[in-house]
Amino acid sequence: MVLCVGLWAADTTEVKKPSVYQGVTLKLDLGAAALEAALNNGRLQQIELAANVRLAKRFYPTIEAGLGGGKAERGDSIRYNTYGGFFRVGCDINPLKRHPESPHALLVGVRIASAFQPKRADCWGEVVLGCQVQIWENKRSNVQGGLYMGWQGRLKIMFTRQAEGLTAEQMAPIYVPGFGFRGDTAWGLSYHIGWRF
Repeated sequence: MVLCVGLWAADTTEVKKPSVYQGVTLKLDLGAAALEAALNNGRLQQIELAANVRLAKRFYPTIEAGLGGGKAERGDSIRYNTYGGFFRVGCDINPLKRHPESPHALLVGVRIASAFQPKRADCWGEVVLGCQVQIWENKRSNVQGGLYMGWQGRLKIMFTRQAEGLTAEQMAPIYVPGFGFRGDTAWGLSYHIGWRF
């Protein structure tokens, strides 16, 4: 009888398996906006929101979107007003395997991005390196929720090129929202604050 009771109790014990989904973080980028304004004397502005999902403790599918523009100038001869939207999609991975349960992450990833201005769409790719750190934990959350901060450095590589011999009206804008001034490559820096749900 004792043996039967013991076996029955053992059979009803459930082992909790770790979930693949571990929350979504919504972020506001403060760094890109400040950097864009500082480098261009306040003539260009940018606002950007992002969201990433933590999966299997190491993977972070990401989407980023924003608006940018203002009075773009290059040298003494090119000046115009420009505004447009942009978005990026990609995935980051946390290469640190020692403490995968930690809410903090070193992030390495890639993005494909596009910007839209009147009659023009541009496309580029990015290589991203940064981190995401929990600075306040929401004890009621079961997905390590709370307040997060972090930064990302970006190497941007333009895919769309401008044809030679175009008139001034046909030329592509010199400023691409989300990318910066048109060129083969550009650098970027993001500093964000966000909340994981």
